Amino acid sequence: MAETRKRIRVGVLGAGGRMGQAVIAAVGADARLKLSGAIERAGHPSIGTGLGGDLTICSNPAALAHASDVLIDFTSPDALDATLDAACEGRTALLIGTTGLSAASHKAIDRAAKSVAVLQAANTSLGVTLLLRLVELAAAQLGPEWDIEIAELHHGLKVDAPSGTALALGEAAAKGRGAPLAKLRAPPRETAARARTAGHIGFASLRGGSAAGDHNVLFLGNGERLELRHHAETRDIFARGAVAAAAWLGRQPPGRYTMADVLGG
Repeated sequence: MAETRKRIRVGVLGAGGRMGQAVIAAVGADARLKLSGAIERAGHPSIGTGLGGDLTICSNPAALAHASDVLIDFTSPDALDATLDAACEGRTALLIGTTGLSAASHKAIDRAAKSVAVLQAANTSLGVTLLLRLVELAAAQLGPEWDIEIAELHHGLKVDAPSGTALALGEAAAKGRGAPLAKLRAPPRETAARARTAGHIGFASLRGGSAAGDHNVLFLGNGERLELRHHAETRDIFARGAVAAAAWLGRQPPGRYTMADVLGG
């Protein structure tokens, strides 16, 4: 009889938040994975909450890393350095779903990826992962006479704008056009009242209600337009994508990975 493969131990950071709670539930529903623990920042009201068995939410990332094969992080940019240190110390793979990261944060992720497997994704939805490919392909096929606008809608509590997913879609479009987004990104219209520059990629951010996340990429031509859309109806899709990625990431060597790698390139 074939030996049963050992379940991957997953630790969840940001356990008291909506995404953290969704990820904990998704880990429990996946037969490939086992919840190894969860943490929140010190002083958070969820500290001490039971997770089943002998597990409770604590605040020590290093201890969680040593007890885990993979960490899933949906917290905040200011917590990233401590998370990276814990992952490297524990030799633990790390999935980063936190958005609003700075250039310095990405350099820190690059350094950590020399020691452990790290997957950083602005969006862990499998549908958005496919959308990124489609946007790059469309941008490569349609010339600069086709204007590109990226519109996104999120709940009223989301702070960063444009969203990390919108920026990732912009990066995909810019890649299709063979230039960095920094060169093609249109300036905010609120501060730059001017006619549109051909070839630029524009962004629009809307906030309100409980929207989990809508993204619409518009390719606007002369007399026609192409729209590529993704609508998130529940945060569960991000949690399911994250645990699918964790199951894959827990068996990878050190390096920096993306959701496209999880889907096979």
